[in-house]
Amino acid sequence: MRGVLYVLAALGVMGMAFWAYQENYKTQEAIKDVRQLHAQIGHAHERLGMLRAEWAYLNRPDRLSDLAELNFDRLGLLPLMPDAFGDVEDIIYPLPDILPILVPIDINSAPVLNEGDPL
Repeated sequence: MRGVLYVLAALGVMGMAFWAYQENYKTQEAIKDVRQLHAQIGHAHERLGMLRAEWAYLNRPDRLSDLAELNFDRLGLLPLMPDAFGDVEDIIYPLPDILPILVPIDINSAPVLNEGDPL
């Protein structure tokens, strides 16, 4: 009986060693994937920073005004002036819809209250 227990214990230890060996390689693979993802994120941040700098460079007000002047015949763009903007008070907002009367009240048959009557 003791021999069977020793054999089962040895098989259990070998099975656990095999499992730990497999988990070790899975963990190393996952760590490698995470490092690659971090590198990709770093490259994406660098690219995003470069694109933001290019966008800021291309949207300089002096450059845009020069482009508007060069392409005035084709686009018809005028420079922005303070008087080109309106006031908030000049905006006409739509009126709210008038809801239909679903339950009409007949005011002709309402009781007449005297001065001493409670409401």
